[in-house]
Amino acid sequence: MNKKVVKRIIIGVGLYAVFVMAVIMLYPDTPHNMDWEDRQAYNKVKISQLELGQQKKQILELLGSPDITEAKRNNNKELQVMFYRTQHKQADGITTEDECTALLFENNELIAWGDSAYQSYIDG
Repeated sequence: MNKKVVKRIIIGVGLYAVFVMAVIMLYPDTPHNMDWEDRQAYNKVKISQLELGQQKKQILELLGSPDITEAKRNNNKELQVMFYRTQHKQADGITTEDECTALLFENNELIAWGDSAYQSYIDG
């Protein structure tokens, strides 16, 4: 093969590698930039890493806006449940509570998540 052709191929591959690295480094992979399938997988992983006592602000920074949310005040406590989609069930274009994991906050502090969190919200 001609040396010029080989040189151009090497330059092209190098430029492509620089472009790919720039996209990876400069394009933040945040929840609002993801398609629904990637966000669902992201939510599932990140929710598994949560700790009780985290503040609602931290959760919103990590997961972005919830898919569904409810709030109420009960005996000087502010309760809020936020639902994040973690399992696709039906291709209808609508996210429902049964496709989500519930995160329960009391006075902006995470106190529960999972199936029991919404029940605690209803009971609380």
